[in-house]
Amino acid sequence: MGKGCIAATKYFLFLFNLLFFIFGAVIMGFGLWVMLDNQSFIMVLQESSTTLKVGAYILIGIGSLSMVMGFLGCIGAIYEIRCLLGLYFTCLLLILIAQVTAAVLIYFQRDLLRQEMSTIVNKILVNYTGHNKTTEHAWDYLQRTMKCCGWTGPSNWTENVLIKNGSQILYPCSCRNDSIGGTESQETGLCQSLSSDWPVHSTGCVSSVEDWLLRNCGVILGVCIGIAVIELLGMILSMCLCKSVQQEDYTKVPKY
Repeated sequence: MGKGCIAATKYFLFLFNLLFFIFGAVIMGFGLWVMLDNQSFIMVLQESSTTLKVGAYILIGIGSLSMVMGFLGCIGAIYEIRCLLGLYFTCLLLILIAQVTAAVLIYFQRDLLRQEMSTIVNKILVNYTGHNKTTEHAWDYLQRTMKCCGWTGPSNWTENVLIKNGSQILYPCSCRNDSIGGTESQETGLCQSLSSDWPVHSTGCVSSVEDWLLRNCGVILGVCIGIAVIELLGMILSMCLCKSVQQEDYTKVPKY
């Protein structure tokens, strides 16, 4: 009976480590997406925000470490190597503490992060020219897909250098509301308006982004809870298996 429980624990731990390895790959992939994606709001922030860059590197590091720990956990479980199981448990505990700490810091610093995002976006809007700059095209993409204009509203664009000092009445093309008549239809750059009333969306992008987060918060929260549960189960199973292993048997480890 005891051997049967040990065998069950061993293979359950192997399964959880495999899932942990996959979740580590997902976390690392998300970190790489934050660093490399140039067609989303993340790119707008990433170029100017040191905090986001550091966060992306942390995600990549945690994901990579999780993959390594998942691999070591699989080896330790299958071949019942106590030192690997102990190392796996310790690293898993440190990762879980780091994730909880990061979540708490983000929660309590959310107002500061929102202020930082506002400063970054307003700087982009003031200096916007539409001439093939990555962050400008990323912001245009956000305004088109979210059907919004500016950070808090279209009035943010009135501080743009070209709009403010130009002889013509210009407005951002990506803000264009197709339900309102106009002469031009472009995806990027500045368009000429027929009147002082711009044919643009009246909603600011901060509201659209917050609405998107609220609509998808269940999915985000579910993923985070799922990862935490898998980590806790992996810790429990690794400790149980580690206690059940009476003596190291390195002859089980394959030699290459």
